[in-house]
Amino acid sequence: MYKILQIEDEIKVPPSKFELGLEEAVKESLMARWDGVIDKRLGVVLVVTKVTNTGEGKIYPGDGAIQYPVEFEVLVYKPNQHEIVEGEIIDVTEFGVFMRLGPVDGMIHVSQLMDDFVSFDRKNNTFTGKETKQRMKEGDVIKARIISVSVAGGDYKIGLTARQPNLGSVEWLEEFKSKQKKKSAPKE
Repeated sequence: MYKILQIEDEIKVPPSKFELGLEEAVKESLMARWDGVIDKRLGVVLVVTKVTNTGEGKIYPGDGAIQYPVEFEVLVYKPNQHEIVEGEIIDVTEFGVFMRLGPVDGMIHVSQLMDDFVSFDRKNNTFTGKETKQRMKEGDVIKARIISVSVAGGDYKIGLTARQPNLGSVEWLEEFKSKQKKKSAPKE
């Protein structure tokens, strides 16, 4: 889920940024410190959107930089357990598929791909359902549910499932809806 959060911090502005205006120097220093950071509580910090308050700076002996207390806003992405997400399959392996979820990737294990027995076609890098004949391949857009989230070594590990109702390939879901409409349409 994407969110804008308000954060309070203290940022060091080095002398090389003194020629910039105060707000620009503080924002550049914040961006260098925060952009791309993965924090267990916050999520992935995508960008510092704006500086809302800059306090009085302090200079400490032996350090040419100025330390400013600041309040600022950041745009973050934090995957939440049970959240339904949509993304593109970016890699297919014999143990499952990797799906791009904005700034992070998640994995759907082969056992969670569909509610059918699946076989892996190594030559074409696809999974095919035995009964349904539905296929999953790189480039497909998938709806999935997040079933596990962990942060390890500064990276997210996200487990996904596509086995529940209304999940799976967006293409399959549209075909299913189309068939349902035809069945429920009044006959003339």
